[in-house]
Amino acid sequence: MTALRNETARARRVAWLLLTLFPAFVAAGPAPRAPAEQLVGIWGSEQRLGPEVHGELTLVRSADVWRARIAGFDVPARVEGKKVSVVLPGGQGELRALVAEDGKRIRGHWLQPRVLMSGMRFATPVELRSLQADVWRGEVAPLEDRFSLYLVVQKQPDGSIGAFFRNPERNFGNRLMFRVTLREGVVRLVATSGGMSFEGTVDARAERLSLLFPQLDRTFDFTRRDRNQAVGLYPRTPAPGPYLYRQPIAEEDGWATASLADVGMDAEPIRQLVRQILEQEPGPNSAPAIQGLLVARHGKLVVEEYFYGFDKERPHDLRSAAKTYASVLIGIALDQGAAFSVDTPVVSLFPEYQGGIAHLDERKRALTVEHLMTMSTGLACDDDDASSPGNEERLQDDVADWYKYTLDLPMVTAPGEKGVYCSANINLLGGVLRNATHTWIPEFFERNLATPLQMRKYHLDLMPSGEQYLGGGIYMRPRDALKLGQLYLSGGTWNGRRVVSRQWVERSTAKHSTLEPGRTYGYTWWRHDIRAGDRVYSEYEASGNGGQLVMVVPELDLVVMFTAGNYNHVSIWRKFREELLPQFILRAVNTP
Repeated sequence: MTALRNETARARRVAWLLLTLFPAFVAAGPAPRAPAEQLVGIWGSEQRLGPEVHGELTLVRSADVWRARIAGFDVPARVEGKKVSVVLPGGQGELRALVAEDGKRIRGHWLQPRVLMSGMRFATPVELRSLQADVWRGEVAPLEDRFSLYLVVQKQPDGSIGAFFRNPERNFGNRLMFRVTLREGVVRLVATSGGMSFEGTVDARAERLSLLFPQLDRTFDFTRRDRNQAVGLYPRTPAPGPYLYRQPIAEEDGWATASLADVGMDAEPIRQLVRQILEQEPGPNSAPAIQGLLVARHGKLVVEEYFYGFDKERPHDLRSAAKTYASVLIGIALDQGAAFSVDTPVVSLFPEYQGGIAHLDERKRALTVEHLMTMSTGLACDDDDASSPGNEERLQDDVADWYKYTLDLPMVTAPGEKGVYCSANINLLGGVLRNATHTWIPEFFERNLATPLQMRKYHLDLMPSGEQYLGGGIYMRPRDALKLGQLYLSGGTWNGRRVVSRQWVERSTAKHSTLEPGRTYGYTWWRHDIRAGDRVYSEYEASGNGGQLVMVVPELDLVVMFTAGNYNHVSIWRKFREELLPQFILRAVNTP
């Protein structure tokens, strides 16, 4: 009995100690874990959203009957003289091509259906070669509709769970931070500002996070990633060691290559710039997202670096940098004797609309081709004003004829009086080109620019009418896009071949108008003065949203290109020109 009483007394003392100390134990121990904390880490979802039709295309002729076979389709082809066309059912694709004089090749473009990300169609060059009598075959490689999403989930200092998105293709989720909650397998992401939210599910066993994106009417499945599996989130994977400069590799695309030393440039500033790019860590705040850096001097490619999952073969969206091709094409047409000049009234070049153009006053009758190229038309068209009737966002599916819509805009000032940024102005040059040359613009582009510049891969933005949109949006290999700057730096020649006249180059890059805030403009070329140390250099460039810059510095015989994903964040990407160009690249040039 004594032993039993002792055990009972001991048990009572232990119980008393637990009851007394338990509150302190709870206070000193770890806080209860939030359910969403299990989501902390990196999640990724890389999707290829189409198009479905791609690959080998075969044309077969039997007597006077032609048929086309691609991706399981076997459909008739239509032939009129040298023209060959194929239209797949359901809007799955279309071929527009010409048979070469010798009959051994059929060259043209493949028109793909709309891509989900931009809502636009694209035309891609295609060439079929003769395999045997009456059989031609080639590869159709349309623009791949890619969308990569990375969700970075982090524990915040206050114990809550936060997250941010990164998307290298469209910069989706830029500048947004989300609060994350998880309850009974349902996850919610609510933006800390702006009201955007997402809801989905978590499969803990499969480590899969599924989120519905109402804007895209699509669910994205995310899986856990480490750095080596998140190629679009970090500048490079795996984590880079010390950066070593390497001379670019020469290919069969017309570029000669050299080392920096060969062209009188110091490698150290370039190494510093690349290291700065490589050291960029993903975070919730917007930061430079440089995806490509190319430098050419004395006509030779000396720097070629890619980041965030991009490479030399992946076409990049040039955005409004592609506007500059509009004036190049106009110059080529004039060199070839097209029946108009820069002083020709625009209205007179659209006979199909005569008698039906709205707001046709004396000011609109005085509007010339040069006014289009210098964005000084006086039309009610301002891309920086969402309420402007000519804003680029108005050119959507409910507008069947974008040329007519632009010509119908009211006038707000006299032509030449004021420069206003307006994509529709530049696009209207396409109608001038089409009507003056009687040629589908992609054909004119391929024959007179892409072929002489030895371009290997590109995709041209199309309007609903099927004609090329000249207001921007070409997807192109960066090495090919850089050639635009070299072409003009060389006075209109590429590897000794005349593409456009020197007179047009000089006229295009001269000052013709001033756009706010005080930036000067040529014929679709921006013009700047760049200060580097105690020197000031004249520079002209093709410039596109997000940081697509082809910059030419004639005094240094230098062409520089940035590609980037900082869409709709001009305060970041304008620093590529204002800071990175002078501080690193111009500093690398050894000048007397």
